[in-house]
Amino acid sequence: MPQPNMQQILKQAQKMQQDMLAAQEALKDEVVEASAGGGMVNVKVSGDLVVKSITIDREAVDPDDVDMLQDMVLAAVNEALRSAQELASAKLGGITGDLTGGLGGLGLPGL
Repeated sequence: MPQPNMQQILKQAQKMQQDMLAAQEALKDEVVEASAGGGMVNVKVSGDLVVKSITIDREAVDPDDVDMLQDMVLAAVNEALRSAQELASAKLGGITGDLTGGLGGLGLPGL
């Protein structure tokens, strides 16, 4: 089995680190949106999991049924966060997958 080239491994690791930082920065500018209650509550979340906005339709505000509004906000926030996590996973997973695939080609045990 050939010995892995340590310089090549270090170059790949440095490139992956740079790619990860760039992807994390880019995620700050990407926004996903989710809604609940037929669009009565809309939530926008950035790719780095920051809630950017929550919009509530006036018709959703019923002082006699605050529980329903709370449920809609909760549902929309959770869905937007899930979508943002999927986006981040897709962007960052491609980078780490490239490295492990590349290292596996170097004959390192376990990769």
